[in-house]
Amino acid sequence: MITSEMIQRINALARKQKSEGLTPQEKNEQARLRQEYLKAIRGAVKQQLDRVKIVDGNQSH
Repeated sequence: MITSEMIQRINALARKQKSEGLTPQEKNEQARLRQEYLKAIRGAVKQQLDRVKIVDGNQSH
């Protein structure tokens, strides 16, 4: 699950990486958070696609 705290931490680490660099522990945390984020996004997209119903306008009912 994506929380606002997770997104805030990902963004904070990205800003710090650009400005001053990250420690090895912060790099590990950043990688872990990004993987969790991507997993959640992929799951949400899969759920959305599973609910999609394709309707062909050429078929008669």
